[in-house]
Amino acid sequence: MSTPGRIVILTGAGISAECGLGTFRDAGGLWSQYDLSEVATPEGFARNPDLVHDFYNARRINCLEAKPNAAHHALARLQAERADVTIVTQNIDDLHERGGARQVIHMHGALMQALCATCQARWPAPCEMFAADPCPRCAAPATRPDIVWFGEIPYHMDHIGEMLSQAALFVAIGTSGEVYPAAGFVEEARAMGAETLELNLEPSGGANRFHSGRYGPATEIVPAWVDEILG
Repeated sequence: MSTPGRIVILTGAGISAECGLGTFRDAGGLWSQYDLSEVATPEGFARNPDLVHDFYNARRINCLEAKPNAAHHALARLQAERADVTIVTQNIDDLHERGGARQVIHMHGALMQALCATCQARWPAPCEMFAADPCPRCAAPATRPDIVWFGEIPYHMDHIGEMLSQAALFVAIGTSGEVYPAAGFVEEARAMGAETLELNLEPSGGANRFHSGRYGPATEIVPAWVDEILG
């Protein structure tokens, strides 16, 4: 089932869940142990930067212990064999890259990067970060995770919009279909004439916006779909 034209793929937490990285909605998971307004907002960081760094340090260790799964490797294989595949992710982990994908668009930032809140410099994050860490460029003690928090504007939106306008096929993998602006990508792609497909553990809240869907564990349905696309 070879598909002509650009393929734009949006991935969410569901693609990494089988690697041991929890989603926002996992009962008993890392996210459920914290008040998100305290660890995932600019206001929370201003109130208690040490708490925020503790939270993301724990997530960074969790991420470093995880390994990319068959779904990550399958998407990397698709990219390697087709030059017209764009991967946009809502995830802040680096499992796509470690699985072999290239030029992944991280719309919500990257856990493995640090950001200076004063001069906007970016650099590779150490395993543990602290509020007093000096920026390597301006020396300000204003180090924060390079993460898009609630209330902040996602990264690369103009580029994502351009890719969606060129898509012949838009595929959402492991997303809840509830978090905007990403939840609106399917409608944006459809309006430009793209076919749309949802690959998820179960139908999302926005499943009816897609032309079709396939459901099951990402490590099973994503490699099977990639095999079909590559013929």
